Amino acid sequence: MTDRPSAVLFTCSLNAVRSPMAEGFLKHYHGHRIYVDSVGVEIGDPDGFVVEVMRERGIDMSRHRPKSFNDLDDLSFDLIVTLSPEAHHVALDLTSRVSCEVEYWATEHPGGIEGTRDVQLEAYRRVRDAIHDRIHRRFPVAKPPGG
Repeated sequence: MTDRPSAVLFTCSLNAVRSPMAEGFLKHYHGHRIYVDSVGVEIGDPDGFVVEVMRERGIDMSRHRPKSFNDLDDLSFDLIVTLSPEAHHVALDLTSRVSCEVEYWATEHPGGIEGTRDVQLEAYRRVRDAIHDRIHRRFPVAKPPGG
């Protein structure tokens, strides 16, 4: 799929790290041109490392509150991007009843990394940068004429 969808849902296991990062980047780069939301299979807890590493990229995630598929009011998405195997299975089940494309982006979860704060932050940065690169490849920002 190369067309730019009008509504995208990102989903992972807990909606605390990967899917909020993806939501934050897509909103940052495409504003209101694409409706964007994110959910988890389950509801996790807000993650301070996400807030910190996204702030490094100029994106404020401090107001993000994790939510699940059950919290969605509307399922009118053109595309669901899944970032964990568990979320992918739920999305495929969901799309058996709703017309929507599903893409799976296998993405590491940095929450299980042990070590110093710096080691953990570096793991979050790797995930952030991987998601950022996927967002840019999948949803390129059009350059202005002559730009």
